Amino acid sequence: MARVAVVLGSKSDVPKIKGCFSVLNEAREKYEVFIFSAHRTPDKVREFAKTAKNKGYKVIIAAAGGSAALPGVIAAYTSLPVIGVPIKTSTFKGIDSLLSIVQMPKGVPVATMPVGKAGGHNAALLALRILSLLAR
Repeated sequence: MARVAVVLGSKSDVPKIKGCFSVLNEAREKYEVFIFSAHRTPDKVREFAKTAKNKGYKVIIAAAGGSAALPGVIAAYTSLPVIGVPIKTSTFKGIDSLLSIVQMPKGVPVATMPVGKAGGHNAALLALRILSLLAR
């Protein structure tokens, strides 16, 4: 059973966080990938987030670009740790994504990773560290 859920705002985000998949694969950590948009499929995002804990997930990695609402919306509906990965965009080079994810209001925590290749890689490393604490 997968303990990590990786949620992407778009299929086009898959190659942009391949470092995430590499780290999880190297660690032999099972994960599942979902494509949900906070803007185009908000009901699916809400349903996923509300049921993620009961489905056995322990950590959620959420990657999104542009307005990057996905990590925050997921965090609003779950008590699981959410790690936000800002996707580099062509217009603002990912700064828009970073600012959207890092500005969560009080009570809606999202761990925010860097823009670019390091973002997905570091998100997977943080997820593994969180999982290691749960194993104790």
